[in-house]
Amino acid sequence: MGEKKKFSMFSAILTVICVVFVAEAAAPVAAIGNSQYFWWIFMIVAFLLPYGLVAAEMGTTYESDGGIYDWVKKAYGPKMGTRVSWYYWINFPLWMASLAIMVPELLKVIFGIEFGTLPTIIIELIFIWVIVLISFFPVCDSVWILNGAAAIKVFLAVLIGGLGVYMAVTRGVANELTPSSLLPSFDPNSLSYISVIIFNMLGFEVLCTFAGDMENPKKQIPKAIIVGGVVIAAIYMFSAFGIGAAIPTSEVSTDSGLLDAIMLITGKNTGIFIAVCAFLFLLTLFGNMISWSLGVNNTACYAAENGDMPKVFGIRSGKNEMPTGAAIMNGIVASIVVIIAPFIPNKDLFWSFFALNLVMFLLSYVPVFPAFYKMRKIDPDRERPFKVSGNDTVLKLYYVALPVVLLVVSIIFTAVPLSFDSETLAATLPITIGAVIFLIIGEILAAVCSKNSRK
Repeated sequence: MGEKKKFSMFSAILTVICVVFVAEAAAPVAAIGNSQYFWWIFMIVAFLLPYGLVAAEMGTTYESDGGIYDWVKKAYGPKMGTRVSWYYWINFPLWMASLAIMVPELLKVIFGIEFGTLPTIIIELIFIWVIVLISFFPVCDSVWILNGAAAIKVFLAVLIGGLGVYMAVTRGVANELTPSSLLPSFDPNSLSYISVIIFNMLGFEVLCTFAGDMENPKKQIPKAIIVGGVVIAAIYMFSAFGIGAAIPTSEVSTDSGLLDAIMLITGKNTGIFIAVCAFLFLLTLFGNMISWSLGVNNTACYAAENGDMPKVFGIRSGKNEMPTGAAIMNGIVASIVVIIAPFIPNKDLFWSFFALNLVMFLLSYVPVFPAFYKMRKIDPDRERPFKVSGNDTVLKLYYVALPVVLLVVSIIFTAVPLSFDSETLAATLPITIGAVIFLIIGEILAAVCSKNSRK
């Protein structure tokens, strides 16, 4: 008998929480103000639910390491498969760089040390390459990291929610709750942050790329997605209330809003409690990156092996078959970004890199929902261990059209300048230009790689 797989049902649920729940993205959402509660509820119903169910059906029906790349390629061919795998991959090193920029600030809180430019870059590079090295090993070897990061994330979400309740009861809320303030805001600056809410809900398909490490993926994947999705929705709403109650919208920092909220409630910027919270938050960044790197690398490597990404992404370890080529490319791109970051005249580097990562990431999901519907039509006899219920109209409107519209609108509000004042242009144009450059690269790859694509 072979060795029993280590990826249990409990670990699968915790992995969903680790992957999907993104603590560092809470601050940009809180910047929306009280209307964030409307958008959270709306997005849970209009996006999280259909997306989670679609991912459960596609992941159990078409098991592979390719994830959304494989689903889209089956439906629309190699060129679209290349585009999706490229968008899906390039977002990751950009995201890793944006989180690396946060690490020196967290260490400053923990140790009370101010770092110069060179030490800051070195710290950021260490963060990046630790993630890269850990991703050289199978997910089962890192499952304790994923489980631990998930537990810490839940703890921090409950902590900030609890502190928010405490503040609301003892001192009153920082942002006055009125019926009008709870209504959705359609201010362009606020709407640009709605993409972060969608980002906070993505990642269920990463679990599908771990199918080979599971005991029973056909049962574990849908259960983990459904249970994990319910837990995630609950902790998002609770932590959202905590941040909204604890810190005035005008004072929210897109760099470290969760930690700022804790500091505001306690009235302290230093001390053991603040240092511990900063340390735990730092650990969640590692957990996020490790869980996502394993899924993203598998997808990029699988695409390269099928001729739909450059060959370097298809390099695997001779010892354990892990996708080391994709992992090293992550490290190279993220390192370049953090090295040039100090020379970029932008006060909010985290949001700039994070927003660019958002745009590319959301783009990779746009074809997923139409692919789900098309595969239902062209492959109707395929066994579907988990099948989304609903008639044809429900499938087209709720499971395809609505998520796609929300994705496209979010991309537009994040990447396209909606006004032409100098402040808006300075904040948005770098994101627009970066997105256009990566789109052009994607089209070049689609044209070149499609000639070598395998069916």
